[in-house]
Amino acid sequence: MKTDKKTNNLKAELLSKEVQHIDITSFDARPIIDSMGHMSFTSRDLSRATGIFNRMLEDDKCSVILTIAGSTSAGGCMQLYHDLVKYNMVDAIVATGASIVDMDFFEALGFKHYQGSQFEDDTKLRDLYIDRIYDTYIDEENLQSCDHTLLEIANSLEPRPYSSREFIHEMGKYLAKGGAKKKDSLVQLCYEKNVPIFCPAFTDSSAGFGLVLHQVKNPKSHMTIDSIADFRELTDIKIKAGTTGLLMIGGGVPKNFVQDTVVCAEILGVEAEMHKYAIQITIADTRDGACSSSTLKEACSWGKVDVAYEQMVFAEATSVLPLLASDAYHRGAWKKRSEKKYSKLFA
Repeated sequence: MKTDKKTNNLKAELLSKEVQHIDITSFDARPIIDSMGHMSFTSRDLSRATGIFNRMLEDDKCSVILTIAGSTSAGGCMQLYHDLVKYNMVDAIVATGASIVDMDFFEALGFKHYQGSQFEDDTKLRDLYIDRIYDTYIDEENLQSCDHTLLEIANSLEPRPYSSREFIHEMGKYLAKGGAKKKDSLVQLCYEKNVPIFCPAFTDSSAGFGLVLHQVKNPKSHMTIDSIADFRELTDIKIKAGTTGLLMIGGGVPKNFVQDTVVCAEILGVEAEMHKYAIQITIADTRDGACSSSTLKEACSWGKVDVAYEQMVFAEATSVLPLLASDAYHRGAWKKRSEKKYSKLFA
């Protein structure tokens, strides 16, 4: 990358407006959600989905699993996810590696996401080492620094297979022991509150580059990520939990992975009930047979999700998730929930 003064000034100008993460405690969405219940289309779907989420929190037998796909963390929902864990509204998380590493852990190291434009010249951005997520920018040099931090963590570990949950636990420990430059990281909070995070496609993220470096530098003695252990551990949580509710942002691997735990338990000879509650917020289409993994009603045919309390919300998540989360925070069912601390299953 060129480093002349003009280039540096242009890069600084493009990376001048930080993304501000929404605070669900600062506004009360209950009146909006109540009003939407008397409307139609997506508004009524969101109101019903919010009611189902509150029902999950009110059900003292229910464990809530959050899945995150897409770039909502970079787009302003990072604090929201932190607060769902802080206020005991989530008991386990399944996410893409990007959501956890490139976004949350990245900001915990002191780096930022910036408001940009989807219409910017991408060849110019490449020359400036600026990565674009639709209308959001990341400094590639900072991202590579994140890669090397992951290399440092990997080099410190005993060379053996690790589930992604185990490795993310080590990332949280690194932050808690002084590595964090920013408070309120989801990775650190989950480490401290024993809320497990799984990334079944962990290396499909900035983590992959750091771990490739680790293996290249340690060809005969290196740690690896064991995605089968991920599946087994999350299935263990499902079996232990019994009644479960899913709050799914986007779809893809995290969504399918958590739904499959019911089937996996059955294969293991354990009768596990279908996920009792399920919400998916997505803009994916159903007409190609996918919807970024099956619709919730379709998942019932596979024995994964019950249909009594399920709701699809077809909307871009950053526009509706803050309303759902704020409503649940202010209704306060979380105050009576017990903490599950599922990470302790694997201690």
